[in-house]
Amino acid sequence: MLTFLSGAIAMGFLLSALFFLRFWRRTGDGLFAIFAAAFLLLTANQTLAALIDFGREELSWVYLLRLAGFCLIITGIVAKNIKTRRA
Repeated sequence: MLTFLSGAIAMGFLLSALFFLRFWRRTGDGLFAIFAAAFLLLTANQTLAALIDFGREELSWVYLLRLAGFCLIITGIVAKNIKTRRA
């Protein structure tokens, strides 16, 4: 059951990434591309965490993908706000 739910979460992340990619192609706004990349990292994190059996999850290298995804989101938002203030 846990693997099924992890797959459903990964599918939700993937759909979110595709959603943001569609808006990036329509508008050309880089923030949407950054969000799509971040959600792809979150998809990879969730998929690998579900498929690989870790002894202790908190020591796993896979969660660095999640950290990278969240850092990407923060960086994109800050860059967008700096660009907006200068305009």
